[in-house]
Amino acid sequence: MKTDVANRFIWYNGGIVNVNDAKVNILSPTAQFGLNVFEGIPCYWNDEENRLYAFRIGDHYDRLIRSAKLLQIDCPYSKEDMQNALTAVIAANEYTENLSVRQTLFVDGFGSWGSEKPVGMFVAPIPKKNTSAEYNKNGLNCSVTSYRRISDNTLPPRIKCGANYINSRFGQREAVRNGYDACIFLNEFGKVAEGAGSCFFMVKNGELVTPRLTDAVLESITRDTVIKLADFAGIKVCERAVDRTELYTCDEAFLCGSAMEITPVLSVDKYTVGDGKTGKLTAELHKAYLEAATGKNKSFKNWVTPVF
Repeated sequence: MKTDVANRFIWYNGGIVNVNDAKVNILSPTAQFGLNVFEGIPCYWNDEENRLYAFRIGDHYDRLIRSAKLLQIDCPYSKEDMQNALTAVIAANEYTENLSVRQTLFVDGFGSWGSEKPVGMFVAPIPKKNTSAEYNKNGLNCSVTSYRRISDNTLPPRIKCGANYINSRFGQREAVRNGYDACIFLNEFGKVAEGAGSCFFMVKNGELVTPRLTDAVLESITRDTVIKLADFAGIKVCERAVDRTELYTCDEAFLCGSAMEITPVLSVDKYTVGDGKTGKLTAELHKAYLEAATGKNKSFKNWVTPVF
């Protein structure tokens, strides 16, 4: 790595620049209204092969393009353009470690919240160890937030856009203010939705349970990964509505996401989950996730793309 995090290189509108030299118009729709869509793309270093892999990069770009379409902003970049930018900026930083890469399409210029262009793009990698605190914990003590999760008829949660994360902010800030690590949202119908920027799973009687995609959750790539890994391992998976009180009586629980990976939930609203430690199935799935993401599981080799 050439530079420290505060002076790392990012890809910005066609070139590699120092992060401090990347400027966005202060009156732009992205600055004023959060008019952007983004992906957090995990990349993992494989020590045995001396190689960095991007995990499910094609799926991330497919979702980014869908988000731009749903938000009705122009996307002037192809998937090839996006991947070339990611490769170039990681190489410029000479990273040989696990990364989280933020890739964002944003509306610049002097428009309003109704604008659809001009659209710029930046790609900003950061070592995983330097991401937010809740993404680097071995276990989480959670609370059910008093704020409800956004819905498809208000701010569609399947769009991964900057503005949607204000909903997550309210819940997360409330949780931290009250002494918890993270929050869990209920949807408009009072059923469990997801965490603040992460999806929820629980284990009951050996079965893996997660809310449905129509329960106000992000169409999460990590969620899909967990389901496919569980199926591969012969673990029964059930997608259904989840009641709040099930959080207090389940055998295991975890939150998952590209930055968070699979992180155990140790308690919810001070109800201990299981024995208050990482559950057996949770640990098994996390191990399987890391083996797939680093390219060590040959059955899922199609999920990883060499960066350089």
